[in-house]
Amino acid sequence: MEGGGSTWNDTPRGVSNGTLEVEGEGRDGLVEPGAGLDCGNSGTSMRLLAGILATAPFTSRLTGDRSLSTRPMERVAGPLRQMGATVRTTDGHPPLIVTGGRLLGIEHRMEAPSAQVKGALLLAGVQASGETFVVEPAATRDHTERALDALGAPVRRDGLRVGIARFQHEGFEATVPGDPSSAAFLIAAAALSGSEVTIEGVGLNPTRLHFLQVLSRMGVTVETAIAGEQLGEPVGSIHVAPTDALRSTRVEADELPLVIDEVPVLAMLGTHAPGETWFLGASELRVKESDRLAALVAGIRALGGHAAAESDDLVIAGGGLRGGVASSGGDHRVAMAFTVGSLAADRPSEVEGMEAAAVSFPGFVETLRSMGAGIEVVG
Repeated sequence: MEGGGSTWNDTPRGVSNGTLEVEGEGRDGLVEPGAGLDCGNSGTSMRLLAGILATAPFTSRLTGDRSLSTRPMERVAGPLRQMGATVRTTDGHPPLIVTGGRLLGIEHRMEAPSAQVKGALLLAGVQASGETFVVEPAATRDHTERALDALGAPVRRDGLRVGIARFQHEGFEATVPGDPSSAAFLIAAAALSGSEVTIEGVGLNPTRLHFLQVLSRMGVTVETAIAGEQLGEPVGSIHVAPTDALRSTRVEADELPLVIDEVPVLAMLGTHAPGETWFLGASELRVKESDRLAALVAGIRALGGHAAAESDDLVIAGGGLRGGVASSGGDHRVAMAFTVGSLAADRPSEVEGMEAAAVSFPGFVETLRSMGAGIEVVG
């Protein structure tokens, strides 16, 4: 069985047959928006846009939905101020009011690992005087530096320290690969059903694939094959062999940043594995699209499983799910995780707020159905 790809609900201006064309004029070509820029549910969009707009000579207002409006933004606003931009938040949360200016490169040591903050500062550093360096406390995904490097930017990497200097590229053409975090839900569904699945056209960036190592420890056999490269990103396929039995595991605190988006679905696999599965140092889950730590505990219990949050650690007791009704809380990854976990529950289950899945995986339910899952959309 093969999956992957995207589903478009409409065709925005500038998009034709899944292709988006952008005619750029450099940073000097940016113009002041006539209204606020709505980032919806996307913290990545808000933080990366803040880095780009920090160099623009006008004021922009970045807003989002109710969930995004609760997420911490001082972690990106603070260093952008140090570089010379004026950035205002509301008690540390959106909306972000960004007034750009002439930026100076800085060296910023992040207190918490965040690829979004790192990416924002590197994008700002592309137009700053001097060099900009970001030092991470732990490795995070490296999409921004890979793209900049592929475009010819003077990227410097030294372990957990990455730097950039002023640079202007001349345009590019690339195909956006499938999201490995979205593929994780299909892999988990195959593992719970004992199916064999191949997902093609997936991004195979090594900083995004640590969850495959965790899956291996849990008894899931997964193989990857690189078929090419797009803008510095390896692209290929992920093959899932039939899984006989799941095993519990322990995800250490230093691993957590590398699987932060996959924790919800890994936790649901843990509910069906014998023994206890632990996710240590998972405090960052509290400031995602929802408090995912609390949401996972509540949802697993509502579905007849056993889970608890011990300080910042998430512990899942295996033994399976009985079935029940769980709420996604409007969080796309939580909605998809509860759905996948429920595929192997003893009795039918209901996931409230399933529409949230469209935030990152339009067509998620239809894709699971194509894999043989019995899912009914109600309401």
